[in-house]
Amino acid sequence: MIDKQLRVVLAEDSVILREGMVELLTARGCAVVATAGTAPELLAAVAAHRPDVAVVDVRMPPTHTDEGIRAAIEIRATAPGVGILVFSQHVETAWAARLLAGGAAGIGYLLKERVARTSELVDALHRVATGGTALDPEIVNGLMHGGRRSRVDSLTTREREVLELMAQGHSNRSIAGLLVVSERAVEKHVAAVFTKFDLPATEADNRRVKAVLAYLAETGA
Repeated sequence: MIDKQLRVVLAEDSVILREGMVELLTARGCAVVATAGTAPELLAAVAAHRPDVAVVDVRMPPTHTDEGIRAAIEIRATAPGVGILVFSQHVETAWAARLLAGGAAGIGYLLKERVARTSELVDALHRVATGGTALDPEIVNGLMHGGRRSRVDSLTTREREVLELMAQGHSNRSIAGLLVVSERAVEKHVAAVFTKFDLPATEADNRRVKAVLAYLAETGA
């Protein structure tokens, strides 16, 4: 069970949705320390409160295009310790790729329909707050099928499945349960991915994150 109370800044221009999300998150033990209706308000709130996570709508005023993504990228640059969870009405793979270009650690990207499922949202918040990754399966699928192939082509079907679930933020144990295989089998597939992606073992490097980044880069370009 997750015990830590997360401090959250929430950016959503719809007052009704924003208030609803505050109520839901508060009921699930999160502390919403500030809300924002525009990108500048979001940036100011993050600077003032330094939350564990910033929850950001992709489309915000005034143009309702990519203000949220641009604000999220700026937060990554100015407050790298703050997790970012963005949400969108539709699969926006180009914007997801922009957000992930600086690294996948502490990043989440969910569709709004997923955000409405409170348990999934809170789980994703805790994941990105601790440096993990939480990507909507549809976002991952869009990145996977939207671009060129290189090292990804060398993966077996099962290795791709494992890597796709890694990109969504699942642990080896979680992947084993989802694919109905042993955890040891998942470990072997992960090791094969590392080998094919030329990621040698070192104490300092997080090969899991690097594999996910390489996967996203090569399938989302």
